[in-house]
Amino acid sequence: MLTVSSITHVAIRAKDIRRTLEFYVNKLGFAEMFRLDRDDRLWLVYLRITDDQFLEVFPEGEGEKASEREAVGFNHLCLQVPDIEQTVRELAQMGVELIRPKVQGADGNWQTWIEDPDGHRIELMQMAENSMQAQAVARIKAK
Repeated sequence: MLTVSSITHVAIRAKDIRRTLEFYVNKLGFAEMFRLDRDDRLWLVYLRITDDQFLEVFPEGEGEKASEREAVGFNHLCLQVPDIEQTVRELAQMGVELIRPKVQGADGNWQTWIEDPDGHRIELMQMAENSMQAQAVARIKAK
């Protein structure tokens, strides 16, 4: 059986790279790590989420918006936050609109939702100590 230790990156395609980087770097606080060119054109921008988790942003996306929620394929990116209340306040201060209000999800975690400039859905989640994920991890570790 294959052993996987973590997700290292997610890649998205952006229509307007400047607008997308403004959002991820200046609003969500990701650091730009490096750019790669191919055939004398920008090919991708690598952004740091953590020291071992990254977002790859490819320019020159086609279409006006990411696929709808029900479409087959990538659905959303979930980013863990330490304090959902503080996150909601900071988003409001930066003018980032919530596409779904803060709620406690069926799994017991607090969450709210935003979209990037290209319509990629982003869940912001505060993990609860008694969430279904935390309970499942505790059961797995107990085995």
